[in-house]
Amino acid sequence: MIKVVRGNPTPEELAAALAVVQARAAAVANQPSGAPAVLDAWADPARVARDRLPAPGPTSWGRTYWPG
Repeated sequence: MIKVVRGNPTPEELAAALAVVQARAAAVANQPSGAPAVLDAWADPARVARDRLPAPGPTSWGRTYWPG
């Protein structure tokens, strides 16, 4: 059951939201249960720290913003 908590959606907006929810539920239901989940590249933590951070030292403050 879906309940609108806030706002007053039009019938078209409500139908669009329900279509998205149904499509997502169908995609999850069709995925094999033993298959590993495919992670998006944006969710990969290695993307954030791909390069080595500068070594700490007396001049490291100058390298915190400017590259190379």
